[in-house]
Amino acid sequence: MTDIPVAIGDSASFSKTVGESDIYGFAGITGDFAAPHTNEEFMKRSQFGTRVAHGALLVGFMSTVSAILGTRVTEGRDDLTLMSIGYDRVRFVAPVKIGDTITVTYEVKEIEEERRRSRSALTATNQRGETVGVAEHIMKWLVNP
Repeated sequence: MTDIPVAIGDSASFSKTVGESDIYGFAGITGDFAAPHTNEEFMKRSQFGTRVAHGALLVGFMSTVSAILGTRVTEGRDDLTLMSIGYDRVRFVAPVKIGDTITVTYEVKEIEEERRRSRSALTATNQRGETVGVAEHIMKWLVNP
């Protein structure tokens, strides 16, 4: 039996409607003011027809939902510290546009007891149920001294 307090199938979700302020705030933090995110006239000529959110903003939503699950399962415990150690197989499979409501689901798929890790599947969908992003998240469960 493990002292890692998650089980295969445990899940959490997070939803947010993407606003123009999210895109410009993210651009300001990262310095990524590329035309696909900030130039409406340029993007009108693209296959998307409008500006799209940064893929890394979507990864930020993925980080949020991993923290939601981690906080839920460790609340009241002082013997563990959670550390995200990476995202694998990150793919942005459809555009996220201003006004889209994105829901990210996080589901534990594997527990590596000997390495004190869990691996989880992340799926981001829009309000129409279309998948816009996927990834695998690796969480390290550190024992506090």
